[in-house]
Amino acid sequence: MDIAAMSVIMNQAQLKQNAGIALMDKAMNQMEAQGAGMLEMIQSQAPAPAHPDLGAKIDMKA
Repeated sequence: MDIAAMSVIMNQAQLKQNAGIALMDKAMNQMEAQGAGMLEMIQSQAPAPAHPDLGAKIDMKA
């Protein structure tokens, strides 16, 4: 195998690796944004508790 062919193969492999990394980075950013949006939606729809102390204490009798 000559040096020119090996150089082309190595450059193609590097290009594939860089493209894969860029794609994964984009997917991670998108999932992070979706997660933040879902968290915001859940927090905005959570009703305020009518009795904030309800369930904080347990009364037990023997």
